[in-house]
Amino acid sequence: MANNKEKTYWPHMILGFLVLGITLSYWTVKSASSMPVQESNNFMLKYQVADMNINEIIERKMAFDKHYTINIKDVETMEMKDNIHSKRKEVDHVKLVQGLNAFYYNIVAKDGTVIKDANVTFLLTQPHSVKEDKLVENIPFVNGKFQVSDINISKPGRYTLQLRAKVGETIGYSETAAYLKP
Repeated sequence: MANNKEKTYWPHMILGFLVLGITLSYWTVKSASSMPVQESNNFMLKYQVADMNINEIIERKMAFDKHYTINIKDVETMEMKDNIHSKRKEVDHVKLVQGLNAFYYNIVAKDGTVIKDANVTFLLTQPHSVKEDKLVENIPFVNGKFQVSDINISKPGRYTLQLRAKVGETIGYSETAAYLKP
């Protein structure tokens, strides 16, 4: 009879790898669920809706851009210095004030006529958060421009002014960078 006094450790290794795998899986799920996920608001829609209808959105936007332009009026801008390490030109940001703000937009046809009967929606948002979003639907046409008034901004930082204009079956979008100094 053979005397087998050698110990084998492979059952202990399998059990150790199993415990390690379960522990790492638990840690991954716990750390991933503790991080907040912010929804995208491109095209002023939820990500899933925009993703499912992107071809129609782009076709309507191209049709709008072919016939109309959206201009923001009567705003003070901040002069931005270009980054010397980037080839992208920096666009001037709209200067916001603490408290109530008002924004004025024109929708102009390519022949120069001002469009009065557009269905216009405005969204004030921050680039990586939807917590402080302010959505205003059915913007009125007053004194030759679409007027968004009484937007209260209290938190300093970067913002994006988004406008969606629907004229007939076409839909146009405008995004303007804005900043509120502390």
